[in-house]
Amino acid sequence: MEKSIRIAVVGLEFGAAFAPIYADHPHVEEIVLCDRDRDLVNRVAARTGPTRTAHDLEHVLADTSIDAVHLATGLRDHADHTIRALEAGKHVACAVPMALSFSEIEASRRRAGAAARST
Repeated sequence: MEKSIRIAVVGLEFGAAFAPIYADHPHVEEIVLCDRDRDLVNRVAARTGPTRTAHDLEHVLADTSIDAVHLATGLRDHADHTIRALEAGKHVACAVPMALSFSEIEASRRRAGAAARST
C-alpha cells in the first residue's frame, strides 16, 4: 500500500514524542508539526526530518492537504480543538482526556457522529 495520510501533530511539548512514530509509519506521507513556540517546532523538526511546520491550529485546519490531526494541546483545549478539527473535516486523535466534562464529551460525540454521517 502506498503512503496515503498527511497528519499534523499539534502541541509539541507532549506531542513531540509522536512525531517520530508517524515518521516511521509506512502509510504516513507527510507530517506537519504545529506549536505556537517556533523554537520548539524547529527543534522537533530537526529531530524528525523533513516536514512542514505551522504555528497555529487555524492554519492546520484550513489546510485541505492535511487529512488528520493528532491533538496534544492543553487539557482545557482538547474538546474545543477536537470539535473544530472535526468540523474542518479532519480525522482526529486526541491525547487523554479528550474533555474535562460530560457536556464536552457529548458535544464531541455529537460532532463526530455528524462528521461520520456526512462522509
